[in-house]
Amino acid sequence: MNVLRLTIASAMKFSREAHVILGVQESAKSRVVLLEQTYATLNGLSLNQDELFRQALRCSESGLFRAAHVMAWAAFMDFFQEVLSRAQFNKLHTARPNWTFKTVEDLRDAHTEFATIEAARASGLCTKTEMKALHGLLSKRNECAHPSSFYPGLNETLGYVSELFQRIATLRAKTY
Repeated sequence: MNVLRLTIASAMKFSREAHVILGVQESAKSRVVLLEQTYATLNGLSLNQDELFRQALRCSESGLFRAAHVMAWAAFMDFFQEVLSRAQFNKLHTARPNWTFKTVEDLRDAHTEFATIEAARASGLCTKTEMKALHGLLSKRNECAHPSSFYPGLNETLGYVSELFQRIATLRAKTY
């Protein structure tokens, strides 16, 4: 029994070390594994957000980079709108008095993601610079979701997903 545990522990340690070594190679799938380790530090996501991010990582592993962008953005936007509902709805109503919504679902149905990001800036959730960065990330997602000549590779996809992870950490620090 102890021999089996030692063997499994050694194999797991070898796998982790191999991913670290291979993770610096330009096109190694081990880089996705390293990103998964970063993802593991993002606790407190909803089940839906967690599943969407996991799908984005699986898409990355499978070389479905456009799909990975779309799934990662969906996870991020779900988190972003949830933060708005918890911390900012009153501020959001003040910033956008013509907007009538009571739930996150109402907000999603009535207003575009672009407009929601602008409203978040107006309500103080994000700065002008952060708003512009989020608009850029949304634009990249749109290129991947709709017919275009944009075909991201592994590097672009890992960078995109990694930036979304960082944006979540920043938002979490502001609102918790």
